[in-house]
Amino acid sequence: MSYPGYPPTGYPPFPGYPPTGQESSFPPPGQYPYPSGFPPMGGGAYPPAPSSGYPGAGGYPAPGGYPAPGGYPGAPQPGGAPSYPGGQGFGAPPGGAGFSAYPQPPTQSYGGGPAQVPLPGRYQLSREPAAMTQGTQGTIRPAANFDAMRDAEVLRKAMKGFGTDEQAIIDVVANRSNDQRQKIKAAFKTMYGKDLIKDLKSELSGNMEELILALFMPPTYYDAWSLRNAMKGAGTQERVLIEILCTRTNQEIREIVRCYQSEFGRDLEKDIRSDTSGHFERLLVSMCQGNRDENQNVNHQLAQEDAQRLYQAGEGRLGTDESCFNMILATRSFPQLKATMEAYSRMANRDLLSSVSREFSGNVESGLKTILQCALNRPAFFAERLYYSMKGAGTDDSTLVRIVVTRSEIDLVQIKQMFSQMYQKTLGTVIASDTSGDYRKLLLAIVGQ
Repeated sequence: MSYPGYPPTGYPPFPGYPPTGQESSFPPPGQYPYPSGFPPMGGGAYPPAPSSGYPGAGGYPAPGGYPAPGGYPGAPQPGGAPSYPGGQGFGAPPGGAGFSAYPQPPTQSYGGGPAQVPLPGRYQLSREPAAMTQGTQGTIRPAANFDAMRDAEVLRKAMKGFGTDEQAIIDVVANRSNDQRQKIKAAFKTMYGKDLIKDLKSELSGNMEELILALFMPPTYYDAWSLRNAMKGAGTQERVLIEILCTRTNQEIREIVRCYQSEFGRDLEKDIRSDTSGHFERLLVSMCQGNRDENQNVNHQLAQEDAQRLYQAGEGRLGTDESCFNMILATRSFPQLKATMEAYSRMANRDLLSSVSREFSGNVESGLKTILQCALNRPAFFAERLYYSMKGAGTDDSTLVRIVVTRSEIDLVQIKQMFSQMYQKTLGTVIASDTSGDYRKLLLAIVGQ
């Protein structure tokens, strides 16, 4: 059955709300205050959730709805147990995050028979594939027996004469690491006295051209180029700035800043200041410094203190002390932030992601939430971005290309696993249904379908 008026329009399912034994201290169903700015509209990082994703006539949410605050999947832990950011009552099964309480996904009964689908907001509690607990892994590895001159010759033949042998180009570029592609580029110029990129541009067009050119750019240059592209001309693509600056490591950010200066003769921080404003500008300038603490050890006392500070800066007062959120989210290591989120949920009876949604809006909300989501589970953040780049009418091809290319040698294996877990479809299936021709073939070759 469906419950009239609950959840209120625009409010995603929140598993375990209110927490058992604490019903009296939480607003009754249908009266939960929820900001209109979630997910942020108009340039924010997340498009709105599908209305079909909420309980309605059928009484059951469609798979692939926007992950609920508190339902954002935690990064897999050694031993395979998923983590639950809010702890007991906030996405975790009774008894903690182990497997004993729910050997199978919980189901809900409608009209006598159990539904054959997991409850909303929960992820199946099964052991994760081994790769999930062993760091990260890309779908593209350096090719064995690599010969740059032989590959350069194959590409030259593929582009010579009438027509282009796109399949030959795909076979080379999708099966070489970025470092190997740089060597092919150098060998091509040495052998033929021509620029490989110019030749490829003259033979290709549209999305296929964008994808091939992205694959041949060194990673740091591609990030710097994407940032420049996002800010030049009229308007600013804020989501690109957030996606790159809020997810990269200190070393990557420092290299991007240097590359931006040397390649474009411009100061990245100055460009950000002239293209953004307010608290969003301050957050991005903080990210540009590449000074986040990267110590992997967690200080639980500090996590408790930071959780208290964030509560007092937001939920615990009228108005919001934005600088406190900026300071903590811009300086603490990702493992430390994860511990702070867990401490916050225990203390505030609310997930920090949903508190950020209540206290902020627009681009600064998207930026802060990106940092928190990366602290919880970076592959899940990118899986979500990929999903929304292809959802609905039309495809955001630039985002699709950028994420597939930039993560192909880092964690695309984990992103694919999270994508299947979050949306009950494989990334390859969604790409295949949303793209066509050689562009589709090359994307699928990189993704490893």
